[in-house]
Parts: sequence; C-alpha cells; structure tokens
Amino acid sequence: MSLSFFRFLSRVPITALYVVSDVLYFLLAYVIRYRKTVIDTNLKRSFPEKSDTERRQIAKKFYRNFADVLVETFKLPGMSSGELQKRVLFTNKELVQDKLAQGQAVLVMASHQCNWEWAPSASVVNGMPADAVYKRLANPVSERLVHFIRSSFGAKPVPMKALLREMVTRRNDPRLIALVADQIPDQPEYGYWTSFMNQETPFYPGTERLARSFGLPVFYIEMERVRRGYYAMTFYPIAEPPYLALPEGEILNRYRDLLEKTLRKAPSDWLWSHKRWKHQRDKYVKTQVKW
Repeated sequence: MSLSFFRFLSRVPITALYVVSDVLYFLLAYVIRYRKTVIDTNLKRSFPEKSDTERRQIAKKFYRNFADVLVETFKLPGMSSGELQKRVLFTNKELVQDKLAQGQAVLVMASHQCNWEWAPSASVVNGMPADAVYKRLANPVSERLVHFIRSSFGAKPVPMKALLREMVTRRNDPRLIALVADQIPDQPEYGYWTSFMNQETPFYPGTERLARSFGLPVFYIEMERVRRGYYAMTFYPIAEPPYLALPEGEILNRYRDLLEKTLRKAPSDWLWSHKRWKHQRDKYVKTQVKW
C-alpha cells in the first residue's frame, strides 16, 4: 500500500478507527489467534503465581489493547498537536525539561508498554525534542511507513546503527534520546543477562555504555493507560553522571526493576506477543561476554 492510503487513514476520526479496532480484536483473539502460543507461554512463565483464568483475562485484554495501539499508530500523523497533548499527559516533565534547559541530552529508557509509538511525538509537542531510536526494517515499503509515522510532529527517527554517529555529531544538541530498551539483543552472547519476570533475560548493554561514555543522565519513562486513547507518562530517574562509583550493569538493573514493577501493575499493556525469551542463557555460557 502507498503512503497516500496511510495519509488518508490518519485523517479518519479516531472514533471510527476504534470500530475497526473492535473488529481487529475479534479477529486477532478468536479467528487468527495471533501468536497465541507465544503469549500464553510468556504469561505462564512471567506470572506462575496467577491462575489460568487470570492469565486468560490478561491475554484477552492484551489483544484488545494491541488492536487499539495499531489503529492509534496509524492515526498519529493526522492528529493535531493539541489533540496529542490532550491524549498523552506528562505528569512530571519538568524533571527532564530542566536537563534540556541546561543544554544536556537525556537518555530515556522506554518499553513496549501502552502506545510507545505516540511517545516521541508527544514529547515534542510538550516541548521536549526527541530522537526515537529504532531497528531499520528490511522491507523498504515498511521502512518508509515507519519513518513517516515516527517523524510526526518533528520527532527524529534514528536507526540503531546510526545512533553512535548521531550522538557524536550532535553531542551538544539537547534532546531526549529514547530507546525501547526491552528488545532482544541481536547477539545474545554480548547481551547483559539478568533475571527479569522470573526468567533469565538478555538486555542490550548499549544504553548503559552510551550513558557512561557520553556522561548522560538516564531516565525511565512509564506509560499508563488512563482510558481508551488516553495515556499518562511519568519520568523516573535511573542514574546521573559521574558513573565512576556505579557498578557495571547497575543502570540496566534499575531499568529492569522499574519495568517489572510497571508490568506487574498493568500486565495487559505490554507486548506479550513479542518473542522476548526466545534465547536461552545456557546456550551462551561458553561464548557469553562478561561485564
């Protein structure tokens, strides 16, 4: 499909898109049964203390929320800045704005919680310039679409492979550098392995290394669903330079703890269809790089 179609779709009233979402939810949950095995396995391992009924309820809510996120993402380029400001409320943005006012860039560790695609653009319309770091897609049509959506309102999509160059050339450019930090490392043997949601889990070590190398403060951003189509975002300080006395891996440990707290508070809003635990640590014992 061409970008013209998605531009048209972004201008459809969001109330109409939610009708589409209701149909999509039914198809995903009951007809296609989208990644049902992955979702069920992830939930069972992450919440062994919950009953089968409780986990089924989380899965059901996940499908409904996931369908909403899909249509909301396509809506983003057609929204006004005023509407986006109303739909995404920052509860304590002054914590980060103070850093930006001092000429600092800030690393923000986000996650696949609620509508993460709205977050960078919402930051921009709230006076916080934002780079959205992402994995470039192999399909050129999909890549153009993702870039079109993620550059809404002046947010800057930055491919992961270009991040280091961007940080060097724009070292003095105050902005949020947002990374969805709960993704699977491409090379698990180089990941930072730790216990997360009752499972041995590799995290990208790059965020901590960038924070230490460039002397940047790090924040966790929590996104909560207030009601359909409305979200609240809260910054939590993770660490600030100098980092000489901070043990290696501590930034990632703090992010892990904050993220797990978020997931236990609102489990249905995370991307449980993501194959987060497809790698097993035992396979990388001999080759794993030690911190």
